[in-house]
Amino acid sequence: MNYELVVDSRKESVWLALLKDGKLIELHEERGKSDFSVGDIYHGKVRKVVPSLNACFVDVGYEKDAFLHYLDLGPQYHSLNKFTQKTLQGKQNVADLLYFKSEDDIPKDGKITDVVSSSQHIMVQVAKEPISSKGPRLSAEVTLAGRYLVLVPFSNKVSISQKIKDHKERDRLRDIMKNIKPKNFGVIIRTVAKNKKIEQLDQDLKTLLDKWKKLHGNLQNSKPPRRILGELNKASSLLRDLLNADFTNIHVNDDALFEQLNNYIGSIAPGREKILKRYNGKLEIFERFGINKQIKTLFGKKVPLPSGGYLIIEHTEAMHVVDVNSGNRKDAKGQESNALATNLEAAEELARVLQLRDMGGIVAVDFIDMHEKENNRALFDAMKGFMKSDRAKHNILPPSRFGVIEITRQRVRPETDIETSEKCPVCEGTGEISASILFADEVENNLTYLLEDRKEKDVTLYVHPYIESHFKRGLISKQVKWFLKFKKWVPVVGVTNYHLLQYAFKNKKGKEIKL
Repeated sequence: MNYELVVDSRKESVWLALLKDGKLIELHEERGKSDFSVGDIYHGKVRKVVPSLNACFVDVGYEKDAFLHYLDLGPQYHSLNKFTQKTLQGKQNVADLLYFKSEDDIPKDGKITDVVSSSQHIMVQVAKEPISSKGPRLSAEVTLAGRYLVLVPFSNKVSISQKIKDHKERDRLRDIMKNIKPKNFGVIIRTVAKNKKIEQLDQDLKTLLDKWKKLHGNLQNSKPPRRILGELNKASSLLRDLLNADFTNIHVNDDALFEQLNNYIGSIAPGREKILKRYNGKLEIFERFGINKQIKTLFGKKVPLPSGGYLIIEHTEAMHVVDVNSGNRKDAKGQESNALATNLEAAEELARVLQLRDMGGIVAVDFIDMHEKENNRALFDAMKGFMKSDRAKHNILPPSRFGVIEITRQRVRPETDIETSEKCPVCEGTGEISASILFADEVENNLTYLLEDRKEKDVTLYVHPYIESHFKRGLISKQVKWFLKFKKWVPVVGVTNYHLLQYAFKNKKGKEIKL
């Protein structure tokens, strides 16, 4: 199992593609302005308290007020509020909580009106990013995530990831943290902390405490709404959560990002910097690693399966609906065997698509009907196994009597939605074609201009793969005819990201030659 991260820096955004054994499993876009990301901490102001919802709305600078429910205040809300108010008043001059007197926990079944008032200044953390017409979802249980640990201020509890099963290792980690953590700071030990040395855990803890000091410094003399501590960029946060021995390569096409990631990898995993590689190829980085083709395949309404079957994915306001079809797949063993094989293949691909598109809420999957209970049980177990690697919280119900499996999946970010259909470049979607010069002649005329009039030395033609095959087809192809005409070989490269009649000329450095 090999993981690769491909980072594509563009003019207004950075795209990140996570590959598992060459297959695309995660895709993220990070724009220049990355406010209201999950994990960001804000100094906000309560706009309105709504007793009927047992919640309040908080101004954190977004166009819609953010939502904070009583259950998301956290048990130590009184302590956090006391720290916030004293810091704003200049009475809490240090970030250290050694001499801070904690307040009693709030009751689990309390009312929002008892602890929060309108116009109150409050420290909150983004739990869910703005989705559709909704503002961010907030939590007042502030935590700081690191490589091996999660720091929980105003708590003294040491918790350990349930994925660490070894009791001796759990006891070792618990004893270490109880000895090195400061007073009034709780810690959640992450799965990747397993078998790590005390020096590594201590360094991670110190880094998180430095973050807390930075947060305290930014809160002093702050006026709401203001972000007082931002989460890592997407690339760094992915590496923080996933970087392990399975990571083989990280490809970056930008010098500044390369330097930034190199420093970050050096800080969290010294000695692993060699997996970071600066990409300088002529092809676009997503084209070079086959990501553009996978995006077009996996983000459409119809998602093909390797055996010939396919998924139809429909999105409604309330839920996602998925229909599994066997297509032209045939199995000599019979209908039941064919249905099971198609369903298992569909389950694996669906688990990948859910994570890739970051689809949340309710997902109803209409698998092909199977009559044997053992087959339905095998499908259910397989679906759970395929979803096991998904980091989002999810729940899967067994197949109903109609063969439908229902899945609920946590939604913390807007769903990744990429338009895969293309408008006809000739008629612009009108259905009417105006008279125009033949495409191949247009390309050849421009090539003649570049090579004969402008005396360009090295020219490479980039076109859609269909057009590439047209220019290369036959013993005496268009490409060969150009060689005989211009006495220069013109390489033709197919780019799946281009629409059918899009083309470009580039020099040997990969820069586009303007006509």
